[in-house]
This record gives sequence, C-alpha cells and structure tokens, in this order.
Amino acid sequence: MMDRERMEYDVVIVGAGPSGLAAAIKLRQLATQEDKEISVCVLEKGSEVGAHILSGAVIETRALDELIPDWGERESPINTPVTRDSLVYLSHKSSFRFPFTPPQMRNHGNYIISLGNLCRWLGEQAEALGVEIYPGFAAAEVLYNEDGEVCGVATGAMGIGKDGVPTDNHQPGIELHAKQTLFAEGCRGSLTKTLFERFELHKDADPQTFGIGIKELWEVRPEVHKPGEVMHTIGWPLDSHTYGGSFLYHLENNQVAVGFVVGLDYHNPHLDPFQEFQRFKTHPRLRSTFEGGKRIAYGARALNEGGLQSIPKLTFPGGALIGCTAGFMNVPKIKGTHTAMKSGMLAAENIFEMFEQVDAKDKPAETNTYEQALRSSWVWSELYLVRNIRPAFRWGLWPALIYGAIDSYVLRGRAPWTLRHKADHETLKKSRECRQINYPKPDGEVSFDRLSSVYLSNTNHEENQPVHLKLKDPSVTISTNLADYDAPEQRFCPAGVYEILSDDDGSYPRLQINAQNCVHCKTCDIKDPTQNIEWTTPEGGGGPNYPNM
Repeated sequence: MMDRERMEYDVVIVGAGPSGLAAAIKLRQLATQEDKEISVCVLEKGSEVGAHILSGAVIETRALDELIPDWGERESPINTPVTRDSLVYLSHKSSFRFPFTPPQMRNHGNYIISLGNLCRWLGEQAEALGVEIYPGFAAAEVLYNEDGEVCGVATGAMGIGKDGVPTDNHQPGIELHAKQTLFAEGCRGSLTKTLFERFELHKDADPQTFGIGIKELWEVRPEVHKPGEVMHTIGWPLDSHTYGGSFLYHLENNQVAVGFVVGLDYHNPHLDPFQEFQRFKTHPRLRSTFEGGKRIAYGARALNEGGLQSIPKLTFPGGALIGCTAGFMNVPKIKGTHTAMKSGMLAAENIFEMFEQVDAKDKPAETNTYEQALRSSWVWSELYLVRNIRPAFRWGLWPALIYGAIDSYVLRGRAPWTLRHKADHETLKKSRECRQINYPKPDGEVSFDRLSSVYLSNTNHEENQPVHLKLKDPSVTISTNLADYDAPEQRFCPAGVYEILSDDDGSYPRLQINAQNCVHCKTCDIKDPTQNIEWTTPEGGGGPNYPNM
C-alpha cells in the first residue's frame, strides 16, 4: 500500500459551499487585520466550486453584508432584486392567490440569484485572501489522533477499479492535518454522519428531517419573463397530508428557475417526487410560462427541514459543524444561505480567538464558545420564532396553515411549547395500505422523463470505480423494500439510480444500482425505510456539474 502524502494547515474546511467559504474568508480577514498567519484549506468534492451547489435561490444578504460590505462593488453575481411576491394555492385545474403573503415569505430587499455562481464568486474572494481551495478532492475519511480528537481528513484514493483493486492510474488519498477541521458538507454530510455516531452529537436533539428539492432552469419567451417576480405555490399536485410546494423565480436574461419540494416525511411509498414536479408544470397557471421555452438545466438536492429542535451539538475535540450539515435552514422563509454563512463566520471568529490563547494552536481543542455565540446571534432567535411551523404540517395542510397564522400573528413565535420531529425513514406506510398514483406520460414540452433530465445535470462518474451507494444487506432490498414498500427507492430517487430487474416471467427480482446517474442529492440515504442504503463519496470530481444553479 502506498503511503499517503501529508499536508499541514491550521484550519481545514470540508466543503466549498456558502458556510465553508464564509468561514474561510472570515478567518483570513481576521488574520490580516491582526497581522497573524493562519493557513486555511478548503476541500470541494465537485469538479469546481459551485459544481454541486443547487438552491432556489432567493438570498437575504444579511450575512453577506457583514462579511463583505462592499459586495455590490465587486462584480458579485447578485443582480436581480425581488420586485413582487405571491403565494398561490393550486387545485387540479384552477388557482387562488392569497390576498397576503405570510411575513416569513416576504422578500422585499432580497435578491434572486444562482447560488452556484455566488459560491464561485465567494471562492474568488477567498483565494484573493490567501485561502487554498482544492476542487475535485472528496474528503472520504475523518482522521483522529491518539487521544481520539479530530485532527483532519483524508481524501479518497483515485484509480480504484470496480473490483476494489488498484488500477494503473491508482493514486492514494492525501491526508490534510489541522488544528481545527470545519465540516461544511451540506445537507446529510457523509463524514458528519460518522461524527454524529462517534461523539453522540444528536443525543439531545430531535432527528433531522428533510425535503427533496428538484429544480430546473429555463430560458423562457421574453413576453412571459418578469424579472424579479417570485411565486410560491401549495396544494396540487400533492394531497393535503403531504408537505410540499413549489417556487418560480424570474432571474435576469429571460431565465426562470422553477422547483418543487416534497417533505421526506411523506407516507405513501407510491409517491414519486420527480413525477409530482413534472405534472406540476402542466397546471394551467404554470404551463404558459414554459411553452415555447427551453429547459437548460436540471438537478436535485435534499434540504434540511428540522429547524431549531434538530440542531445537534456543534463542536467536538478538533472541529465543529457549520452550515447545512448542522441544519440552519429557516423553512418558512425557504432560505438557509444567510444562516449557513453566519454560522461559518461565527465559527471562524471563535477559532481565531482560541488560536490567540497560548498553546491553543498547538493541538486540537474544542471551540466551546462557538455554540454559545450562535445561541446569542440573530440566527438562533430567527430559527426559534419559526420552530413550530414545519412540524405542524403533520396535521395536514389546512390545520397547519391555521396554526401557522396563529403562531405568527398571535403568539409571535413565542409559544410555550415546541413541536417535535421523528425521522423521515420511519414514516412510510406499507404499499398495500396506500393508493397507487397514476402519473401522466411526459409530453416533451413542459414535462420530461428522468434520463433526459439527468443528462441536463451534466452528471458523470468514472465508470471503473467501486459503487459509492452501499447496501448494508443486499437481501433486504427484495425481502423488505420490495415486498413491503414496492421498492420506493425507484421513485424517491430523482435520477433513476435504483431499478428493480427480474426475469421475463417476473421471477428472481433484483436491485440494479445505476451509480453513474447519481446527482448526490442524498435522498436514498435519508428515506430508505430500512436504512440499508448508505451514500458514500465517489472519486473526487464526480457527480453533477451544475451551471447557474
């Protein structure tokens, strides 16, 4: 076995998303201001910064204003202010616009952006400050010292064949050692999962809950383009007991971002989030926007929905969790970029203070002040006030809307109770207990099939590598998932990764994993009812390559 190269840094950050880049920038800003030398490295599993970033996105610039006050003068990709908000209820054929927009969903002063492009720009700002960013390198292993403290991460080996044997192109991973390691992996981080187990970080928190967000970017006809317009919908095509809804954001250059989110606490194993999204676009209220237009990008990503009560312990010896890997999304706002960035900035400030102490920079330690700083910040108070909105939807759409109005307007978010969560994989009912759903065939004009969609995500993986989607027990996929739930992984995956094959007479069913299609959304790792599927990192640089998403 070849020895792994070793590199030393003061801080290693796993993930070049908004929180990881904000932390890196803040650290270097502080070091420059105080004339200190702090080396910072950011690892990114995508082929470039922004390649795996997918979000709506409407951004509240509060954290960015604090981090880079003159962002407007630095050619940032923030160009389209929100000009109009609407919340619309859809029935099968008609629609109704609510006469008012809930306070959390008002977007005055916010901007419609491509979050991927914002991260590319933040990466440039970080590198200008001396941050080293390495795209195409997936952190695959947490490193621990002899005292059990986190002391860095190692990247995955390259050039391992499907059979697990090194090929002629084999290169061992690289060990990156650090005094502090920040995990900014995004939603359902694969390394973060191992930290939860080792340090019992979720012991005093509710299970994290999630949604699957599926998004397309369209170039529409100029006559239907309304720059700055924001529309959200609830209702059809989902039933009243399934949480979810859509967004339609008009960017610049005749582009429209459209997306659909389904809460992964849904009950019916026959439900197919991808198909729900496709038929949503055929609604008379929406169809005219897309007719005559061109779909130019597609992608999917899980998102955190647990809120305040699902935030785990954030620190451990040698590191901390920041951003969506910890779960700072404000669900009623449908925003998490500003809170993720602020968490990274606060972690950076507390690491810098810790490094100022004598001997603190010599070995890994725990940044005990970071969590308290978060609890004292606007992030915590913002999430506290909306903590009961999302879990109320377990009662159904209309009771939740009534409760949400009372919680927002009467109780002002300060109810003397906190509603609890349970894990999404526990909510599926047996397939025989649920109705089948007959989805229409795609029309090729506004609705499409999975494979043509995945093609637009520019997803690619080195074919001769071990499958990165692991089955703890292959027999469970047939004995339980197929027998009891009609193999829901065929439907909850938005990329056609999971396929049940059988002989011509229907005998000998077996699961085929088309790992090449994987868009790294992590839904399978979350929703699999038996928790038998485990998402792990493929070779660095693999996966989607999202433009302008």
